[in-house]
Amino acid sequence: MTATLTDRYIAATVRSLPAGLQKEVGDELRASIADAVDARTENGETFEHAEHAVLTELGDPAALAAGYADRPLHLIGPKYYLTWWRLLKILLAIVPACAFGGVAIAQALAGAGIGEIIGEAIVVALSVIVHVSFWTTLVFFILERTGADTGVRWSVDQLPEDAQSGAGHADLIASLIMLALFAGVLVWDQLRGWTASADEPLSILNPGLWPWGIGALLALLVAEAVLSVAVFARGHWTMTFAWINAALAAVVMVLGLTALMNGMLYNPRFVDEVFLSNGVGDDAVIVLAVLTGIGIVGITVGDMIDGWRKAARARLAR
Repeated sequence: MTATLTDRYIAATVRSLPAGLQKEVGDELRASIADAVDARTENGETFEHAEHAVLTELGDPAALAAGYADRPLHLIGPKYYLTWWRLLKILLAIVPACAFGGVAIAQALAGAGIGEIIGEAIVVALSVIVHVSFWTTLVFFILERTGADTGVRWSVDQLPEDAQSGAGHADLIASLIMLALFAGVLVWDQLRGWTASADEPLSILNPGLWPWGIGALLALLVAEAVLSVAVFARGHWTMTFAWINAALAAVVMVLGLTALMNGMLYNPRFVDEVFLSNGVGDDAVIVLAVLTGIGIVGITVGDMIDGWRKAARARLAR
């Protein structure tokens, strides 16, 4: 005897269920389908059309079976999703950066070239991102299937602070003060110096950067100040402002990394008197250079992301 559509649908539904549930679910489903088909035929539909329509409305038999068996079809459900997402964001913000820095320092100490240092560090960082994402997700996948309790409970204390647009008086004043302080430190370092040496006060940055290199950096700081005033006058960040901010940060990053890689960022006398003359080996100087490079990239990229985030937040608020 040829199986009907209903027979085939019920068989596809119950075959993945535990043996003790199969007959019960099959009988219940068959009665439900029959009632729905009868209701449609009473309204004038043919049996074949009514049966086809009812089974189509019931949907995928595998999904229906998962409902009967109380078996989740999602990787991570709403019970654990937010905890997983918050933890993953924290781990991805910390672990790959630490791995990148560690590999960069190791490669630099081994005498690798700048291209090899960056390439190897990026490869390792990407591998760490994959591993962190996979293993964190696997842990929560297991928690989802076993029904374990993470012990994490939401409370009102976790409510976020009011969103800041970065365009208020306080933001403008803080931004201008920080830029002015940074400019003052640069000028003081070049004209007065900090560490007293046998001959004269010693600057940390290379005196060869004055006036053109330092002047370019001061011009960029002035542009940042103008941008801060423009954001305040507009009342909120825009994507145009965010891209201008990103461009300024990118120029600062390129200038800083270029000077660092050419050995022109730090004053050679400062390195010699503060580090080498005090018994600090060349390895420590290499580590200082690598950490400086990571700091330059981290600060400038963070500034870019902050501008884009504020612009996106302002767009959503309107």
